Amino acid sequence: MSALFQPLKLRDVTIPHRVWMPPMCQYSAAPAGPSAGVPGDWHFAHYGARATGGTALIVVEATAVSPEGRISPQDLGLWNDTQAEAFRRITGFLREHGTVPAVQLAHAGRKASTDRPWKGGAPVAADAHGWQPVAPSALPFDERHPVPAELTAGQIREIVDRFADAARRALAAGFEIVEIHGAHGYLIHEFLSPHSNRRTDGYGGSYENRTRFALEVVDAVREVWPEEKPLFFRVSATDWLDEGGWTPDDTVRFARDLQAHGVDLLDVSTGGNAARVSIPTGPGYQVPFAARVKAETSLPVAAVGLITDAEQAEKILANGEADAVLLGRELLRDPSWAQRAARELGGEARVPDQYGWAV
Repeated sequence: MSALFQPLKLRDVTIPHRVWMPPMCQYSAAPAGPSAGVPGDWHFAHYGARATGGTALIVVEATAVSPEGRISPQDLGLWNDTQAEAFRRITGFLREHGTVPAVQLAHAGRKASTDRPWKGGAPVAADAHGWQPVAPSALPFDERHPVPAELTAGQIREIVDRFADAARRALAAGFEIVEIHGAHGYLIHEFLSPHSNRRTDGYGGSYENRTRFALEVVDAVREVWPEEKPLFFRVSATDWLDEGGWTPDDTVRFARDLQAHGVDLLDVSTGGNAARVSIPTGPGYQVPFAARVKAETSLPVAAVGLITDAEQAEKILANGEADAVLLGRELLRDPSWAQRAARELGGEARVPDQYGWAV
């Protein structure tokens, strides 16, 4: 039997198989006004297509816990009830087609207030709906980005509360799983890494201090998120720096801490916190980092990174390198990838009755 098409139960949620969709920003919400951060027709069509294509779990793109936590002015949000209510249309459709709806809660930190990638991705000014980014330390991401404002201890506590508030709204919006975004150089990752965190208070310096903010967010979310529902955490397993950054050793240690604080699965990515680093990309290039966490801890893991064909994904699961795979760009190219892989591997992925003639 195909390992890829076995169900996975986490707490009281059963995910029908191991082909999942990771968060991928669409930069398609209104930038301001009452519709700011609200999912619209594009989001409904985008996520709905992958659900009807048989994807078992969809993690909705980085969804900001506050307006200033957005990567771009066009990001989604869960900082108000209007946004939560709009998400119900999407989560209802996903559940109707057998897909578990999840959402990634995020704060972009020093990489906030940038334009959409296809517009160049440069920082945007106040007259283009931009704002002043914040960070653990007053260090810009690169020479293009402005110097962020260093967060006070009081502001850090406010952001922790924002994550909890967003998790409450995620529950009201119909999501079954919440993922906390601690990767790709955004705010939580900025605290984790000594490359971006030069603080000298209780949130900087030692490993324990640098992980404090992340674990406070996890605790706050876990407190309001139902006991029977899973909590995921996305991590960048390495900064790809020779020294002075977050490392795979740190990730293994952190995975144990996260599990002790109620995290149910680690979504393992890499990079994003240091500009112009050399990353040896290739098929499955990030899988070894997930495999190491799985081998050295008891925390379930999901693997990402240039996973494109069914045999490759099956091998990752069959070899015990991960508990699930997340296909990003491949699911953009082929929304029905799960159904095609199921045919190739002898597994099962749900097909809508309306499409039964084609099977």
